Amino acid sequence: MIIDAENLILGRMATYAAKRALQGENVDVVNCEKAIITGSEKKITEGYKKISELGGPFKGPFLSRLPDRFVRRVIRGMLPYSHGKGKDAFKRIMCYISVPMQFKDKRMEKIKEADISRIKSLKYTTVGEVCKSLRGR
Repeated sequence: MIIDAENLILGRMATYAAKRALQGENVDVVNCEKAIITGSEKKITEGYKKISELGGPFKGPFLSRLPDRFVRRVIRGMLPYSHGKGKDAFKRIMCYISVPMQFKDKRMEKIKEADISRIKSLKYTTVGEVCKSLRGR
């Protein structure tokens, strides 16, 4: 299964991908930098900067500054990662920036429940913008 994350809400897309991986499917998420996080852009970026500074440079949590790894970490949060089935499911999930050549001709799924057009809030930011703000700290 290939999920196109463009204009999809990150949390809803992550739960869908996690459920599919737990069922035994291989899940590939493309266009990770275009996934959306709802809320005020200022609050979102400040929140992630605060989290990344909690433990200092040598203690966690370590937030990735690359959009594909950022999304994969969010999906990991939806899995029972400390158990065997969660680890196996996490290995079946791969995330990519833009669309790789191997997926250009294949059919990609859009999740209707996770589309931003269903939300009335106008405040949101993309994962790519959040990762750019984390790089500048």
